[in-house]
Order: sequence, then C-alpha cells, then structure tokens
Amino acid sequence: MKRILLIAGLLTSLGLTVNAQQDAQYSQYMFNGIYINPAYAGYKEALNLHAFYRNQWTGIAGAPKSFSLAVDAIANDGNVGLALQVSSDKLGAQDNLSAYASYAYRIRLNADGSSRLAIGLSAGILQSGINGATLNPNDPETDMPAGLHRLTPDARAGIFFANDKYFAGFSVDNLVVQAFKNTGRFTWLPQTKLHYYLTAGMLLPINEDIQLKPSFLLKDDRGGPTSLDLNAFLLFKDIVWVGGSYRTGVKMYDKSYLQKNLMYRNAAVAAVEVFPLPNLRVGYAYDFSVGPLQSYSGGSHEISVGFTFNKQNIRMATPRVF
Repeated sequence: MKRILLIAGLLTSLGLTVNAQQDAQYSQYMFNGIYINPAYAGYKEALNLHAFYRNQWTGIAGAPKSFSLAVDAIANDGNVGLALQVSSDKLGAQDNLSAYASYAYRIRLNADGSSRLAIGLSAGILQSGINGATLNPNDPETDMPAGLHRLTPDARAGIFFANDKYFAGFSVDNLVVQAFKNTGRFTWLPQTKLHYYLTAGMLLPINEDIQLKPSFLLKDDRGGPTSLDLNAFLLFKDIVWVGGSYRTGVKMYDKSYLQKNLMYRNAAVAAVEVFPLPNLRVGYAYDFSVGPLQSYSGGSHEISVGFTFNKQNIRMATPRVF
C-alpha cells in the first residue's frame, strides 16, 4: 500500500524537491536551542518560557503548520538544567503531537560558571497520526484509514558548550521511536528516522551598541539531502535583533540513493526580534522560497514569543541573551 500525503503528491507532480527531514522546521531556533538540543536546558540561567508558531509554504494545500511551547530553568545552583516541551505539527493528512521532559547536567569549566559544557537527555512520548479522508489514493479501491494514530515513547540526547564568546552543540533525536517499525495497519504512517543536528556560532562586539552573531546549523537524517543553515544577526543596544539565514542542501557524503536531479536551493530567511520589555521578546521570520517552490509558495511565516523571569540576573554581555 502506498502512503500518499496530499502535499507530497502535489510536490511530486510538480517535479519539486523539498527537505526530506521529518522533524518540524523553525527559522528562529537560534534564539532558543531547546528545540534542537536537550543540553540547551537552563542555558539562559533563568526561568524562560518560549513559543513558536509556523505556517510554512503558504498557498500550497496541505503545507506544514507547526506549534511548539517550551519552558526551561536551572536547579542546583545552575549545575542542572530542566525543560519541558510540547509540540504539534501537521503536514497534509499527517499530524504529530509530542511532549518531552529534558535534563541537562551543566559542567562548570571556569570559576564563575560563564563557560560550561552541558550533557542533556530528553524522554517523552510521540503520537503520530494520519487521516485518510484527506488523501487522494492512486487506487480508489484502496482501503485507507479515516483516522489512524500511534503512541510511542521516545528520547533525545545532546551536548552543548558555551562561554562568553562561542557556543557549539551536537544532538540526536528520535532515538527510541525510530526503532518501532510501522508494520500491519501502521504501514500508513511514515517511518521515523534518526535526526542529527550540529550547530556553532559566536558573539562578536562591533562597538558599544552593536553585536554580531554568526552561526550555522547542519541537519541530517541519513535519508534525504543534508541541510545547511547559514545565519547572521545584529543586536542593537540589547533591544533589537535583525538578520537572516540562507538554507540549502549540501553534499557531505555519498547518497547515491537520491534522485540525480535534486535542486538543493531551499530558502532565504529575513527575521527580526524585539524586546518591548526587558524580559519579553517577540520575533517574526519570513522565509523566501528560492528553490523549486518559488513559483508555487507564498513563503513561510513564523512568529515567536518569549518571556524570561528574573531577567536582571542574566549576564547580558554573554550569548545567554540568545
């Protein structure tokens, strides 16, 4: 039986190539790394609440819509980070709900704790589902489920380093759920894969009022094309972040199983984050499709809101402003 999502069928009929990774994609992840790495928990060294909403590829029926809410804080004098994250992601007939609790052990590398190496682990549950009523099967006689859901445990792991100037991290998710093979009636559900994330960046003071933050994120699931995000943002007087990203596919190693005519260009991103209050941040990002989707998609819109408690205790001169 063929598992045919409405959007997948549309993109295939147009001869388009999109990022094959299954995890929800956000363009403002660099302002809260908990979405890609459990070791980020407690990084801001304060109780922090953050939410994303993303409407991707507007104008295409069945395009992804994602929402995520995360809260994290420190414990044990900052040596432990704790986080809770819930997410909802919908792509055509497919929908995913998840909840993860994260623990990070934060190792001090200097006397004041401004340089730390964190090791993190998340445990949670993932509900995957598909609604056959919204699918268009090639064979009208195919008995497609009107509503099918599966609940599975899952885990994530990561490592994260940060000091006053630099940060870097590596993480892997879907550690448990990828071991549950979709057999029987669950063959309609996409098979989950391991996802790998490698990120690094720095904070460069230009003058008293302006700081530059360049960074990158490399993503891979050993199935689709490897994806690379190149990011650059300017911070003006600790009030406004302005910048953007370029997202593209890269050839890191042999993936001969991929089709030969893949176009790796994906999107350019423009984003702004403002602090209307010292402990409140509001962000907006717009993705410009620069690859095959350019003629069909109205771009992607993403809104983020964050609130940090006890803001006065945060070292504002360090990457923790991220």
